[in-house]
Amino acid sequence: MQLSRSAARVQAALEAAGVAMRVVELPESTRTAADAAKAIGCEVAQIAKSLIFRGAESGDGYLVIASGTNRVDEPALAAAAGEPLAKASAEFVRDATGYAIGGVPPVALATTLRTFIDESLLRFDRVWAAAGTPHAVFELSAADLPKLTGGRVLRIA
Repeated sequence: MQLSRSAARVQAALEAAGVAMRVVELPESTRTAADAAKAIGCEVAQIAKSLIFRGAESGDGYLVIASGTNRVDEPALAAAAGEPLAKASAEFVRDATGYAIGGVPPVALATTLRTFIDESLLRFDRVWAAAGTPHAVFELSAADLPKLTGGRVLRIA
């Protein structure tokens, strides 16, 4: 089965990074962490959700990769970023990442975003991340997230 254009872009980025991860598109929605876990058959905590924040002073975008069960500690995230942060609008997310909310992957983004990774994800051998659409995901080793994304691991939940 041929991947949609957005999912194929993620697959190409994974291949270019030299990782043997396969993007899959599912008939069920993976828009939320709970939807994705149900469709995949894993724990919600194993979903590596991509959240975009916008710097209140710089206007820069920040990618946070958090466990599906965790809420981001926004003051801790702002301290790590060095500026106050706000949730990004849907338009900002699409412009910064190239994807709509609900399908934002941690790789193959339209722009380079400073990235932070929730340390609690690293307790899992395997996690699942969005792959460009609300129906596409890929499985990866949690330990590969920092290398694959260039993200900084910290306690942000």
